Amino acid sequence: MCIFCAAIPATAAVGANLNAKQKATRRAAEDAGIELPKEKPIAKATVGAILLLGVASAVFHTILSPLWKI
Repeated sequence: MCIFCAAIPATAAVGANLNAKQKATRRAAEDAGIELPKEKPIAKATVGAILLLGVASAVFHTILSPLWKI
């Protein structure tokens, strides 16, 4: 499996984990009645990274791999 294809599920798993931790932290802060931490756009960044990796994978498999005869 190429590095791009392997990175896509890894990126999705890390992004989902970070997003879940952020939501849990915000929920705990809300329950404790303290000021909510600023929410970071983790889900959007994860989707963007996955799309970029998908494009990179497509370019690698359709153009670069045949060109380099890999």
